[in-house]
Amino acid sequence: MTIRDFPGDDADTRPDPTRSRDGAAPLRIAVVAHLRHPIAMPFMGGMEAHCHQLVGALVERGHDVTLFASGDSDPALPLHAIAERHYEAVLPWAQWHGTPELTAFQDAAFGRTWDAIATGGFDIVHNNTMHPVLHVLAQRDRTPMVTSLHVPPFAGLANAVAGTSAAWLHQTATSYAHLATWWTTPPPTASVVHNGIDTALWRFHATGNGRAVWAGRITPNKGTAVALDAARLAGIALDVIGPIDCMDYFTDHVAPRLDQTRVYHGHLGGAVLVDAIGGASVLLSTPMWDEPFGLIAAEALACGVPVAALDRGAMREVIGACGALASDAASLATAIAVAVTIPREACRERVERLFSLASMVAGYERAYASAIAGSRISSCASTTDVLA
Repeated sequence: MTIRDFPGDDADTRPDPTRSRDGAAPLRIAVVAHLRHPIAMPFMGGMEAHCHQLVGALVERGHDVTLFASGDSDPALPLHAIAERHYEAVLPWAQWHGTPELTAFQDAAFGRTWDAIATGGFDIVHNNTMHPVLHVLAQRDRTPMVTSLHVPPFAGLANAVAGTSAAWLHQTATSYAHLATWWTTPPPTASVVHNGIDTALWRFHATGNGRAVWAGRITPNKGTAVALDAARLAGIALDVIGPIDCMDYFTDHVAPRLDQTRVYHGHLGGAVLVDAIGGASVLLSTPMWDEPFGLIAAEALACGVPVAALDRGAMREVIGACGALASDAASLATAIAVAVTIPREACRERVERLFSLASMVAGYERAYASAIAGSRISSCASTTDVLA
């Protein structure tokens, strides 16, 4: 179960907290969230948690940030509502995806967003949506924009990214493994920015309780049933935490595998979730797709909890030597036995070194600077062309 190195894996990438952001003035940043779920606790998934942490960290760094998101997002954030409610509450994706109604809902909301951005005096747009129209609008209006690619390439978004190449449009992938799914040879406008973990929230727990934990959306591509099978084979108790995203999957595949020692606790958030994760002896991560990052694995490591995971996507890049990898339920049971022997202090140190909020924000600030510079160069080139 050897873990190969990734760029920066052995380096101390933590920014010096005593230094300013290269002496540059704070930026006015528009962060645009996707609309399926609110940006509020308890988070539905990693994208919502990432967006919430991103806005808070940018504000902490002194930037002037506006979050464009659904109106039922966290009111403590600098929120500009672009829809009264998130669309899962009014047009659930399972019933409405691909329909004119859901398309119109998003088009209208992001149209309002772009109108506000056009008159808001923003230096940079941070696109956290999966909606392709923002790429077209940013290219048309020469608006510097950084897009966080949280998902593998799919037709709409992949076509938009490929078709709107410009020096002022920068893309960031959440891992080197994820970057490779988008480009064989990445363009100069693409970079890797690992997700950041709030280590003050995800605090270190010195000891585990002898139980395993699994957390995430309960849906087929998250593999909850595989975790339950592995825990049974390993003879370890398992706490299952998270919202039921697919009721058929829960009813047919998850519920029959629950028993007195493998228990579903519902959807938790805040300090209750941190304690539930941090108190465990091992986290099980069971992606059934090429996971672009795996935020819950990094959050567990921050608490000192080693990880036993299916070797998909960025899992080995995230856990490094602080976990063990597997290919199915049987080998995951073996990985559990390996993972629980890993020192918890090493897990915490890995996150502090590679996945801190400060490192994430520094990576985004470099991407912002690249997009802004690209816009200025392109504008100068256009002026020169006209004068010639």
